Amino acid sequence: MAWGFTVAAVDEPLRARALRLLARREHSRAELRRKLAPHAQEGLDLEALLDDFTKRGWLSEERFVEQAVRAKSRRFGPLKIAHHLREKGIEPEAIAQALLRSRAGEGEALEAAWRSRFGCLPRDAREKSRQVRFLQGRGFALESILKLLRDGAGRKP
Repeated sequence: MAWGFTVAAVDEPLRARALRLLARREHSRAELRRKLAPHAQEGLDLEALLDDFTKRGWLSEERFVEQAVRAKSRRFGPLKIAHHLREKGIEPEAIAQALLRSRAGEGEALEAAWRSRFGCLPRDAREKSRQVRFLQGRGFALESILKLLRDGAGRKP
């Protein structure tokens, strides 16, 4: 196969492994590097492979961030999504931009998470505390949670 590399530059099994990983789902550069590093032979330039994949458009941080935000925003809040992206090695500026773009559906996601678990307003302080902890664990901001509970989202059918 002609991949644009000499055989000495990057071994074929490593390239094939990288393509298999990217065929399943998008990966961040840091995540793909971490997964491929144990399989890279001594003296091979893993960064050259990642650079080539980026140049060809097979590896894209932007696509990874968009896909991750889209997938996670259905169930989780912006704090949890940001944490997930930081773990995957995404730059803070890219995280902030992606969360800014997805901000529109945050209230709906918060209410959906609250409805799926509780569905009715808390009756006492203990129940309210339980609901707040659950929603904070899902990555929603305290101010948003308190606003949801204060405005009585449970009154809607």
